[in-house]
Amino acid sequence: MSSDVQHRVALLVYDGVKLLDVAGPADVFAEANRLGADYRIVLLSTTGDDVTSSVGIRITVDGTPDSEPAPDTFVVPGGDIYPRTPVRRDLVEAARDLASRSGRVASVCSGAFVLAATGLLDGKRATTHWQVAAELATRCPRAHVEPDAIYVRDGTTYTSAGVTAGIDLALALVEEDHGAELSRNVARALVVYLQRAGGQSQFSPPLQGPPPRSPALRRVLELVQADPAGRHSLGELAQHLNVSPRHLTRLFREELSTTPARYVESIRFDLAKAFLDQGYTATQAAASAGFPSYESLRRVFVRELSISPAAYQRRFGTARRAQTGR
Repeated sequence: MSSDVQHRVALLVYDGVKLLDVAGPADVFAEANRLGADYRIVLLSTTGDDVTSSVGIRITVDGTPDSEPAPDTFVVPGGDIYPRTPVRRDLVEAARDLASRSGRVASVCSGAFVLAATGLLDGKRATTHWQVAAELATRCPRAHVEPDAIYVRDGTTYTSAGVTAGIDLALALVEEDHGAELSRNVARALVVYLQRAGGQSQFSPPLQGPPPRSPALRRVLELVQADPAGRHSLGELAQHLNVSPRHLTRLFREELSTTPARYVESIRFDLAKAFLDQGYTATQAAASAGFPSYESLRRVFVRELSISPAAYQRRFGTARRAQTGR
């Protein structure tokens, strides 16, 4: 898109919309304007009335979907309300109308639930906040939900993960319109990453499922969780329960869909993340969590989060290392 052609961006807002889902992308487009782009940002509601954001701040709107010419980009921000309740019919109809007239359609965070209610995500790849990705997959079974993605593009439909991922998505749209240099300059001005390494997994806490039905398997899990750095080979765990390694492996596969070794590794991985958060070095975290070496910890980090332990710590570590000399 050339800089002398105005590009209309319409955001559909509603009571309970998350303020940062609106302001984050809007700031990206506004900063791009300062650097030579020409985005016209309009805020719309189904009735044309102002709305109240999730933090109680009123958002002034510019009109209704009917009053808006065909947008070049249509964005649906998220809010906590719609993962918990069905999307209002008037909001679905407004979103469907705007999407049908737009060059491209995007959602931020749980705004994907609004797009899903219109049927727009059927047969497409999509993402949303990791906390509600399973609910989106349930509500929209014809979509292929990718819970770890920061944002996903499928044709002219874009979906993004939680809150600040809307900034990542808006930067990608600016890059699509104006190229990498302008998008990079916008990211620098806003002091954000142009392209974040890793997926949503790096932001989510360890996911604990329901306890296994088998008393023997529960005892093994309690043993590992009580001493993640201990000796937990398949043979030693089986001997502790007085069962065969083959039987223990079958229990893990049937109830937890994993192997004993992978389960032990996952517990150690969560523990290592906690140590890194507290300021331990990667080598110290690996040893304290029971990994045989730093390299073995690094391989798990890359596999699970697509980033190294050092990169993870730069994002989430506390100041403890500086304070204690660790």
